Amino acid sequence: MKKLFDFKHFKGDMFGGITAGIVALPLALAFGVSSGLGPSAGLYGAIFVSFFAALFGGTNTQISGPTAPMTAVSMVVIAGIVAAFDGDVSKALPAILTVFLLAGLMQVGLGLIGLGKYIKYIPYPVVSGFMTAIGVIILVTQILPSIGYYPKEDTEFVTQFKPHAEEIILDNILKDEAGEGILVLEDFKETINRAENITQEQILKESQTLASKEASGVLGAIKVLPRALQNINWLELILALGTIFIIYGFKRITTKVPSTLVALLVMSGIAIGFRLNYRPIEEIPSGLPIPNFGIVTEFSLSSITPYIFTALTLALLGAIDSLLTSVVADNMTKTKHKPNKELIGQGIGNSIAAIFGGIPGAGATIRTVVNINAGGKTRLSGMMAGVLLLFILLALGPVASQIPAAVLAGILVTVGIGVMDYKGLKAIPKMPRTEVIIMIIVLVLSSIWNLVYAVGIGLVIASLMFMKKIGDLTEDRSSIESFDRSKAWPDEIDFPKDLKEKVFIKHIRGPLFFGSTSYFQQLIKQIPDTASTIIIRMGRMQYIDQSGLFAMEDVLVDLVKDGKKVLLVKIIEQPRYMMESIDIIPDLIPEEQIFDNFKDCLVWVKENVKNGSLKLK
Repeated sequence: MKKLFDFKHFKGDMFGGITAGIVALPLALAFGVSSGLGPSAGLYGAIFVSFFAALFGGTNTQISGPTAPMTAVSMVVIAGIVAAFDGDVSKALPAILTVFLLAGLMQVGLGLIGLGKYIKYIPYPVVSGFMTAIGVIILVTQILPSIGYYPKEDTEFVTQFKPHAEEIILDNILKDEAGEGILVLEDFKETINRAENITQEQILKESQTLASKEASGVLGAIKVLPRALQNINWLELILALGTIFIIYGFKRITTKVPSTLVALLVMSGIAIGFRLNYRPIEEIPSGLPIPNFGIVTEFSLSSITPYIFTALTLALLGAIDSLLTSVVADNMTKTKHKPNKELIGQGIGNSIAAIFGGIPGAGATIRTVVNINAGGKTRLSGMMAGVLLLFILLALGPVASQIPAAVLAGILVTVGIGVMDYKGLKAIPKMPRTEVIIMIIVLVLSSIWNLVYAVGIGLVIASLMFMKKIGDLTEDRSSIESFDRSKAWPDEIDFPKDLKEKVFIKHIRGPLFFGSTSYFQQLIKQIPDTASTIIIRMGRMQYIDQSGLFAMEDVLVDLVKDGKKVLLVKIIEQPRYMMESIDIIPDLIPEEQIFDNFKDCLVWVKENVKNGSLKLK
């Protein structure tokens, strides 16, 4: 039995895990803040996903944790559910974590059913458009915190939403009364009494929720940008710009030390050391992470039903993200990962992270590369990274809580710039027009509308365009003609001249499926009146689907009704099985009219076809 752990490379695994954990720290905090759940959620996600994905996964050197794509989709989930709970994150948290837990369980399911090997078939234009959109979303949405502007704290901006806030609060009162069986028109005094108890604090809180919602996302950030530029907090902007400058500048000095960590330490040290009046991140709870039992005690199917598809998208995105990183790890280590086992490991990691309040993650390419270069060789390295982050949480949680929010915003700006697919963007002038259209559609819709729906639409369009292209290619390569020496296959060159007008030969090249049935249905129209025998050569038809099968059946039924003799030559296994399943063979075409090769078919033709008709036996 193979050992679960191999301690031969313990030293390399320890250095690899520690180095990857150090790289992961600032990103985990930044992704947590960006998600809307706070830095602790990012840190919890990094701890549990890294440890358990490594323990149960199928890529020895993989380092997992929150990533830009997973965080961007998580932002959509969190924002939507928080809005449904009137802006109260604490009330919305159980529903949010339930969706994350569901996504993790879905990943486990994808691994168990063996879907890992099919992830590679997702079209590149969809992936490219999505990744660039992730970059755009992160970059644009981090402009506001980088300049120290927070819409919910802008009193003048928030005041605009007070009428709408009052309307929502009153609407909630009416809904509560309806739920209690109170007839408003008959007991209007009760409604008035409840309305009089509405406080200014309630109105302000609802107004702040509406203001935050108005400024959320790419379009929201762009909408409030003019106002934000009039209210720049110059200290916050300097901290963010200093962070960006160090991240890009330090890489020119050395890449052995993570420039992101250097930027975090230097800029935080300056802000704390000089006691600047900056905005810190949310406080990180001290002590061990505690399971959120609200996932069970406050479970409500209705609150997560609208997000089932989103959970599946998170699961698929995490699968793609992780398996692409696994391929990178394979190339560097000359090993071979186990895709389905990797999905199971990622799913377990995300499920456990959700239970403890962490955001979901996936295999992280940069952290994995750092781990390998530092000596990591086995799953112990990924587990070490998780343990290191847990130690930092326990020992340095209060210190980490003093990190400036603008510094994390600056880190995320560089993440947004780095995650864009510049290779795909540069290739636009050279790419086929259809692929460019798909990439742009996914990019635009993901950026300004909805990441989940955009990917779905992109996949549908890509699939339809692919099917049309295959159908066109199949049609172009198929011949629909009676015997013609110029188009004859090699074994048809010696076909008897006197049978030229009496026998119609049909070649099927390529699969016969729903995208290529139209040309096959033209068969009857192409048959000359002089032909009494039709030979259909199927040796190059590797596959037939149900649409193609029924199209073939219709054509054969019409030919038989017209008194034509149909001969089939060299039917491959899958098409024959399909034809037998609906009794085309032997009801329409008996076995004696099916031949293994054209030579045997030609013998039958010479014996049975004469003077434009069939010999009667």
